[in-house]
Amino acid sequence: MQIIRVNDLDEPGLEDYSRLTDVALRRVSEPAGGLYIAESTKVITRALAAGHRPRSVLLQEQWLADVEPLLAGHGDVPVYVGEPALLEKLTGYHLHRGALAAMHRPPLRAVEDVLRDARRVVVLEDIVDHTNVGAIFRSVAGLGADAVLISPRCADPLYRRSVRVSMGTVLQVPWTRLPEWNEARPLLHDLGFHIAALALADAAVSLDAFATHAPERVAIVLGAEGDGLSRHALAAADTVVTIPMLHGVDSLNVASASAVALWALRTNIIAE
Repeated sequence: MQIIRVNDLDEPGLEDYSRLTDVALRRVSEPAGGLYIAESTKVITRALAAGHRPRSVLLQEQWLADVEPLLAGHGDVPVYVGEPALLEKLTGYHLHRGALAAMHRPPLRAVEDVLRDARRVVVLEDIVDHTNVGAIFRSVAGLGADAVLISPRCADPLYRRSVRVSMGTVLQVPWTRLPEWNEARPLLHDLGFHIAALALADAAVSLDAFATHAPERVAIVLGAEGDGLSRHALAAADTVVTIPMLHGVDSLNVASASAVALWALRTNIIAE
């Protein structure tokens, strides 16, 4: 690696970290050369383990010894080292996690490739809160689902906040984007998936009843905060599933709902 001491903010290569806006980093989108930010040594470690390629690293001096072994075998990656106040001025916030890495965004995989060996997958339709996206990925990783599929308008799992909230699991769990429902429904059916929409509906099946006789391959569809699933998603579903609630509460936060649904379906995986 190439250590570069940062004494001013005009150092070439620092533009990736200037007033960090991940939307701007995604300006060229997947897969053509976009970037995402990995924050903390734990997340950087997971990104490298996933085969993602670093463009550069930015850190405080005390984190250099932790990062150095991570970059072995990654060529002459520039590592920018600076004082906390200067780095905060550059990024717009205090680097309390010590290190950032600008990572090249990997190309999106085909849906068929992601789902080849999957049995339990989560589909996120138009979820715009990056915290919820990250939390759902963490539930998927912790509760044994195989993959995540996201709609064309869903928030980016590689947004810095999503990665951080997920504890880096967005870099471990296979994921890709689905097309619109008129294409996604036959695609999922052709791959053998039963589409289960998590929503409130008069004819909905309770989650515990559905889990008792769950199909071999299930795609659990979760909707946007507030509005829930679109009519297209509900029309695409083979079954509408609801979580029984008490005390007049009609629903859970979408990230919490994902954890409950995956927990209910876990025995179908673990028991085998």
